[in-house]
Amino acid sequence: MAAIILGISLSVLDSTIVNLALPDITRDLGASPSAAVWVVNAYQLATLVLLLPFAHLGERLGYRRVYLAGLAVFTAASLLCVIAPSLPLLAGARALQGIGAAGMMSVNAALVRLTYPVASLGRGIALNSVVVATSSVAGPTIAALVLSVAAWPWLFIIQLPLGILVLLVGARALPHNTVKSTAGRLRPADVVMNVLMFTLVFLAADTLGARRGGVETGMVALSAAMLAAGVAVGWVYIRRQLREESPLFPVDLLRIPVFGLSMCTSVTAFAAQTLAFIALPFMLLERQGRGHLEAGLLITAWPAAVVLVAPLAGRLIPRVKGGLLGGIGLATMAAGLALLALMPDQPTSAQLAWRLALCGAGFGLFQSPNNHIILTSPPLRRAGAASGMLGTARLTGQSAGAVMLGLVFSVWGVQQAGPEIALGLAALLAVTSSAFSLLRLRV
Repeated sequence: MAAIILGISLSVLDSTIVNLALPDITRDLGASPSAAVWVVNAYQLATLVLLLPFAHLGERLGYRRVYLAGLAVFTAASLLCVIAPSLPLLAGARALQGIGAAGMMSVNAALVRLTYPVASLGRGIALNSVVVATSSVAGPTIAALVLSVAAWPWLFIIQLPLGILVLLVGARALPHNTVKSTAGRLRPADVVMNVLMFTLVFLAADTLGARRGGVETGMVALSAAMLAAGVAVGWVYIRRQLREESPLFPVDLLRIPVFGLSMCTSVTAFAAQTLAFIALPFMLLERQGRGHLEAGLLITAWPAAVVLVAPLAGRLIPRVKGGLLGGIGLATMAAGLALLALMPDQPTSAQLAWRLALCGAGFGLFQSPNNHIILTSPPLRRAGAASGMLGTARLTGQSAGAVMLGLVFSVWGVQQAGPEIALGLAALLAVTSSAFSLLRLRV
């Protein structure tokens, strides 16, 4: 578990740790801000498009092999990021990091399932969920600490010894697959269509979400064209997968009602979390005039509550139905988000902190039971596919939340009602997610 937790921490943290350094990177490498965004996008896109192919390889070749290979690539790419002399090379190194991260994320949950006995698997998933949830929101805080004493390459330098340490521990401790896989060979055409489908949809969403003010007909048309192309590729791709016994895109798992509902729950919940988490700094810094340190400490109430509640949720998994736990948790999160949206213009720190803690407590109560259902409802031989879908749902939801925020800010602005409307929309998404979770009680 030390190898699993450290590896997933590195891969999840790296998706947000660079955001705060983008102005410094832009200045040092002589690039434009719009081009510098690809330092982030290259990582996220490479991770998203390869999660399912690597999960499929994990079922065929062994989860530990894919995990360790991904970790090795991630660590080597971190060194390339340190020495990259230009923005295109840095973006390329970040894409390589994303490939390595996809190797780790794709089989992370499957390795947890192999590590823990059935009776205590809920606790293992809860521990893993705490690490993922905390890492996904801790990137800017860690980056601020590093950048306050060192230049941006140190964000990648500190990853080198950690990557080597995890490789050494993982090579000795990670478990081997215990069930023979029935997965067929990885067909290049399927991989290409998987990459194309996710890439076109990601770029369409990114282009649409990047609009700021006014109606840019050309950008909207381009986004619509890419989205239509992505849907067309996806239609052909999914039809091919329907004929496979162990498909790359796990349509066989989506036929399991509780699995499909859990995926819907996860996507909408992570969209709500991301929408809120990106909107909050704008509200605290721009609207309320708080300092960076104060805003950072206040936002920490959310992940701190996740850390406290998620282990409790793990202990409740054997006793309470996951659909009920998730529904209660997401309803609690929705209430916290609605209360944040309806706050007075200048709330006290205490008024902010308990609302944020309520959101985090609700998210912590939802995530572990939901992940447990996603991971355990398929047969053990398809644990790799379930693990890959777990990461795919999280990244899809996070991307959707970021796009929604871009659209909200393009219409209402940051200085007007934009942050409050974003929080209200996040509350509606959390309510929707709660409904998906409760529907699982009927199947």
